[in-house]
Amino acid sequence: MIFQYHQETDMLYIKLSDGESVESEEVADGIVLDFDADNHVIGIEIEDAENQVDLAHLELKSMPVSNLIFSERTPAAI
Repeated sequence: MIFQYHQETDMLYIKLSDGESVESEEVADGIVLDFDADNHVIGIEIEDAENQVDLAHLELKSMPVSNLIFSERTPAAI
């Protein structure tokens, strides 16, 4: 699972699994689900993210994470 914030568009994308999105559905204002060819949700797009979620705080609870990777901010992501 990958969380990626796009500051220029204020959009948070949560990639749940690999695959190509073939369909998208807005399920609430500014919340879009991406589906693969098998109708599995592979991503969640949150528009106007700064007003929807607390981008400064990420907490994992009871997650069976065996490999946690922290990527550095790049100048374009700051």
